[in-house]
Amino acid sequence: MATTSTTGSTLLQPLSNAVQLPIDQVNFVVCQLFALLAAVWFRTYLHSSKTSSFIRHVVATLLGLYLAFFCFGWYALHFLVQSGISYCIMIIAGVESMHHPMMIITQKITSLAYEIHDGMFRKDEELTPSQRGLAVRRMPSLLEYVSYTCNFMGILAGPLCSYKDYIAFIEGRASHVAQPSENGKDEQHGKADPSPNAAVTEKLLVCGLSLLFHLTISNMLPVEYNIDEHFQATASWPTKATYLYVSLLAARPKYYFAWTLADAINNAAGFGFRGYDKNGVARWDLISNLRIQQIEMSTSFKMFLDNWNIQTALWLKRVCYERATFSPTIQTFFLSAIWHGVYPGYYLTFLTGVLMTLAARAVRNNFRHYFLEPPQLKLFYDLITWVATQITISYTVVPFVLLSIKPSFTFYSSWYYCLHVCSILVLLLLPVKKSQRRTSTQENVHLSQAKKFDERENSLGQNSFSTMNNVCNQNRDTGSRHSSLTQ
Repeated sequence: MATTSTTGSTLLQPLSNAVQLPIDQVNFVVCQLFALLAAVWFRTYLHSSKTSSFIRHVVATLLGLYLAFFCFGWYALHFLVQSGISYCIMIIAGVESMHHPMMIITQKITSLAYEIHDGMFRKDEELTPSQRGLAVRRMPSLLEYVSYTCNFMGILAGPLCSYKDYIAFIEGRASHVAQPSENGKDEQHGKADPSPNAAVTEKLLVCGLSLLFHLTISNMLPVEYNIDEHFQATASWPTKATYLYVSLLAARPKYYFAWTLADAINNAAGFGFRGYDKNGVARWDLISNLRIQQIEMSTSFKMFLDNWNIQTALWLKRVCYERATFSPTIQTFFLSAIWHGVYPGYYLTFLTGVLMTLAARAVRNNFRHYFLEPPQLKLFYDLITWVATQITISYTVVPFVLLSIKPSFTFYSSWYYCLHVCSILVLLLLPVKKSQRRTSTQENVHLSQAKKFDERENSLGQNSFSTMNNVCNQNRDTGSRHSSLTQ
């Protein structure tokens, strides 16, 4: 949010000075806290059982546009203009291709475009189980479209959700519907509308701890220190590796805060319910964007990416990875870089990410099965792979944080491009399973396996390096099982 409204800046300048935060960040936090209160009000007084879906659409849209105007000033009109133009393009062009510069709205527009294309312009037998379940069979009204793209719950920080899930929530069907099964039909739940209070409270606690860590610790461990000349000249390799990991660890809480708060806002409004677990406990992770414990304890590149920016990874898989006719991994990484913006550091990160993803997959496929038994050997393997994963992830995303090309190459030069070289050697020396593109026949043969994959995808729920990650890290066998970052 590089631009803020004059009114918002004037009102919040004293607060920004007090906590030493940029005014745009203060605006964002204040708007999200307002959205949280609005979400509670929305669920209490405009519940689907008390008012019509038309009123819920109108109020959600107006509140969203107000928050956009508060943060961005008159540039907020860009949201509305883009949404209107895109709506016309979808009708005229048949939803063949959609591209937009703004990150969250781009995800929603492209997702909806492909969902309409799947539902109205393709045959059912051509679709994967996931595509069949998400397909939209009629053109949304203008109000439904603007409400989906600009509602107050997700206009600032998302997360992405499917159009069908959002409409089900607005119309009061979300509490009785889970994600679509492999046959494309909704699985029904007969229980009453659950309260999100416990889930919201837990997520707000995570937000508070993440914000506290960001304000107190993150500034003490700047990523830029990795390219400090004195540090590079005097630090030992263990010291360099340790600081690399710790500095990138300290950079993550701001994402934890933003994404968890966005999830809590949606939950507070009653959106995000995904059914009950086997113990009858309500699950509010339909659109959750991350799993912090799994991220920090990841023992593989894939595990990290599967749990980071989940909704973006699902978006990349659905709009690019599944539909690519060649080199889906490379295409998906490239799309992710374009989606993030124009900074060279983004492209350097994702080019590096391609190498790391393919090399990590090859190493795992060739060696992991030797270390599964006995438990002591598995524990040793997990420890080694945890260290390797955390260092590799940190090494990969440094340019994403530094943004510019010169400091990024300065960092990689100080490490002698060692992980790039190792990745290339791994790909040259280790056997790699040949990938196979899914076909309609494979989809029909492997329906039971596709169901298991869909359940896993839905359990993940899916601005930053985000991405991809989940999608691109899936091996091609997984791709065929789904009939399909990692985001």
